[in-house]
Amino acid sequence: MNDLDLLKELNRDYVRSVLESDVRWFEANLAEDFQNSNPDGTLVDRAGFLKQIAPPCTLSNIQAEDVLIRILDDVAIIHARTTYRKPDGNLGAGRYTDVWQRQKGRWLCVSAHVSRG
Repeated sequence: MNDLDLLKELNRDYVRSVLESDVRWFEANLAEDFQNSNPDGTLVDRAGFLKQIAPPCTLSNIQAEDVLIRILDDVAIIHARTTYRKPDGNLGAGRYTDVWQRQKGRWLCVSAHVSRG
């Protein structure tokens, strides 16, 4: 599989893993020094992110749209728009940017930024 196809698959799995609270997937695919910027402006490290992803997700039908993947040698940046259903049934939308780095032959997510409207 080429890098672009692999990153597309990793992006799909990332979104699925958020929806399914799949901590094991994140443990396998986040770099040790991973950092996440939350929609409320807080910054959490890998351990903090795994802790916040573990409870059941309150959103449903999360979809990634307008996915743009840029590969810059051993770094890839993924930009996308999301749509989802909130717990109250209303629709929501946001954006995310994930930064991936090839480390020891594998792509690992080193940084994520999430915004919601």
